[in-house]
Amino acid sequence: MKLATFTHHEHTRIGVVREESVIDLAAAAPGLPTDMLALLAAGPGALEHANRMADRAGDRETLPLSEVRLHAPVPMPGKVLAIGLNYLDHVREFGREPPEHQIWFNKQHNAVNGPFDPVNRPAVSDALDYEGELCFVVGRRCKHVPPERAHEVIAGYCAGNDVSVRDWQMRTPTMVMGKSFDTHAPLGPYLITADEIGDPQDLMIRTWVNGELRQECSTAEMAFSCREQIAHLTQAFTLDPGDVIFTGTPKGVGGASDPPRYLTVGDRVRVEVGGVGTIENEIVAERAETVIGP
Repeated sequence: MKLATFTHHEHTRIGVVREESVIDLAAAAPGLPTDMLALLAAGPGALEHANRMADRAGDRETLPLSEVRLHAPVPMPGKVLAIGLNYLDHVREFGREPPEHQIWFNKQHNAVNGPFDPVNRPAVSDALDYEGELCFVVGRRCKHVPPERAHEVIAGYCAGNDVSVRDWQMRTPTMVMGKSFDTHAPLGPYLITADEIGDPQDLMIRTWVNGELRQECSTAEMAFSCREQIAHLTQAFTLDPGDVIFTGTPKGVGGASDPPRYLTVGDRVRVEVGGVGTIENEIVAERAETVIGP
């Protein structure tokens, strides 16, 4: 099942995507939650109900995809976590040693961005880089999950771009600042439920910049698999429904080129994860305006 968060006529809700249409769950299944975070928190039974009701939907509940705006499947996750140096060829292109343990950082939820929305080139840096990745979304609250049961807590998968501001990233060992600029975590286009994917360690990741293929690698090359990532994280803290996990990027990032090939205004970055989906974002200049809310 393909789940989407979308806006139609200024109203945002969730739906099930079938071919070139989206079934509006607010209309087809009015008893279900109307946002993705709440739907996932309602448990596997709610997802099954959504699928059944989508099967029964008629024209009145169905909208053309061309008439809606797609958002990140989970627009406001509680946690956005990302693993670093998880592909050995990516480790080597930066001249680093393979990590003995998993290296984790968080991206702030303000970084979450739609699958086709613009990505800001920061006003404070020209070292903007791309990192095409497979992402998964947690579907069940969990702690101390052994690797052999980790598949039970994954709701589904999407494509993502761990957009990175390299100079800010390298200033501190935590990397959080350089990974968390607004708009720097585009996700989507849909949440593909885990039953549709099968083995997440057998998918191809490809990234293009302005039509030029820059990254191409199988998720089989991960140093730490999705299951190992869940097992490791849940030894420390609880994962909650809707948490988004970036699983690492392969070689081919712009910052590893000599000279670096950083992104600039007008560039288009396309990330494709085989069987999961494709996102594409244009780089735009950030409007560095002071904002102070009420």
